[in-house]
Amino acid sequence: MTNNSTRRRFLKTAGVAGVAALAGCGGGGDGGDGGDGETTEGGDMTEGEMTEGDTETRLSWHAGGTGGTYFPLSNEFKTVVEDNTDFTLNVQSTGASVENVGSLASGDADFALIQNDIASFAKNGTGIDAFQDNAVENLQGVATLYPETITVVTLADTGITQLSDLEGATINTGDLGSGTQVNANQILESVGISDYTEQNASFSQAADQLRNGDIDAAFVVGGWPVGAIEDLANTNDLVIVPISGDNRAAAKEDASWFADDTIPADTYTGVDEAVETIAVQAMIATNAEQPEGTVESVTAAIFDNVDDLSIKTDFISADSAQDGMSIELHPGAAAYFDA
Repeated sequence: MTNNSTRRRFLKTAGVAGVAALAGCGGGGDGGDGGDGETTEGGDMTEGEMTEGDTETRLSWHAGGTGGTYFPLSNEFKTVVEDNTDFTLNVQSTGASVENVGSLASGDADFALIQNDIASFAKNGTGIDAFQDNAVENLQGVATLYPETITVVTLADTGITQLSDLEGATINTGDLGSGTQVNANQILESVGISDYTEQNASFSQAADQLRNGDIDAAFVVGGWPVGAIEDLANTNDLVIVPISGDNRAAAKEDASWFADDTIPADTYTGVDEAVETIAVQAMIATNAEQPEGTVESVTAAIFDNVDDLSIKTDFISADSAQDGMSIELHPGAAAYFDA
């Protein structure tokens, strides 16, 4: 736990994890964060069992925590890609955006889901210490997907109903080095919250911390409904803290990538009124080393078969797939969208 009061301090915290990810796991691609030879959600073949032909068609896809949106959506992408191409996808649970950029940079991931703000920081070598003067030059975009809603969640018995009530609180700001942590600390600084104790854990762990009274509130960044919050709402009385009015304006003034968003009424059990907040954009990213044909095939499989998806289908489409794209597009993706 650390007490946070300045932008420099939170950026340093995010940077430490990001640098570790960038320097990260120099092992062989498909091992990734799952460890050498470990079977993951993405497939049932260990690295040692692969043939040379397998390695040409087996792709590593890094998602996020199992309690968010990245992981289940990535597994839906796995299904449509494997049904419509000769590729297989090894989907791995990770700490999400900043870690995933590091995995793409090192070649441990072939594709990954990240936030558009983190993509911009990484590509331009700015924004957080992980990337400051250390641009990830091989990072390239594939498509934007949907708004990633910033949800500030607490339990009714904490008495927290507005952001100012977080002063002096213990707050889970997301996995160390994640885009969630970056966004949470940006928002807290923008609205003038300087005295708080920071915890860093996944969405699912944050839900457990709230249940157990170990934290007062948590930031979750993901497309609603987020599974970990749904599960929590089924057993506890939730409060979703709004980011609205002057607080919304202050956050958007300090970080231009934030956009207005609203969590609809009844998205979560017991939350029967819409809640105003802000959002970033989820996107698929890859690296420059990926062959143009590979990226074009994977992109086509996803966007030609959106009807086979069940998550975020109101937002995911070829027509909107370049909205909010913050980095250079991979030539394979460009070939698909320009066709």
